[in-house]
Amino acid sequence: MLKRFLCLFACLTVAPLAAQQPGPWKQMFDGKTLKGWKASERAENWKVEDGAIVGRGERSHLFYMEEECANCEFKAEVKINKGGNSGMYFRAEFGPGWPKGYEAQVNNSHGDWRRTGSLYGIKDVKEQLIPDDTWWTQHIIADGNHITIKVNDKVVVDYVDEKNTFAKGHLALQQHDPGSVVQYRNLQMRRLP
Repeated sequence: MLKRFLCLFACLTVAPLAAQQPGPWKQMFDGKTLKGWKASERAENWKVEDGAIVGRGERSHLFYMEEECANCEFKAEVKINKGGNSGMYFRAEFGPGWPKGYEAQVNNSHGDWRRTGSLYGIKDVKEQLIPDDTWWTQHIIADGNHITIKVNDKVVVDYVDEKNTFAKGHLALQQHDPGSVVQYRNLQMRRLP
């Protein structure tokens, strides 16, 4: 009888804890094709080169279409040229133009003063954290209205959006302008409970 009680107790206490854990990391890019991705406009501005998604040319946004993000983590290794500008969107609406959604800025030396790691237009980073033409990691955590952005594992934005402006939407990559060349690799996401 005691064994049954202990087994039942263990099941009732461990199962809820397991349900509260994040889901497994999902690879969003196979390193060879744009399978699962769709450009909202100017699809020709996105290519796969040397195991990375490369954006160059006029403004375009490349959306991950296999699933949307409500509460999730989104991370990638990023490299951008001198004077380049890009971004990692989350909870974004698919469509042409500038997406409605949150943007984690990718900009080390572009004329726009909002630098890499900024939650664009909401919680901005002013200093240059990363040298141009260098691979680095950007990690976004969107958990309810709490948004965290890390650059190379350092928290640069820790923000609570009291308005909960964007609750659900796509993950996307930005190609900002003809002077920008951005590369993304090792793109991953995972759902949060």
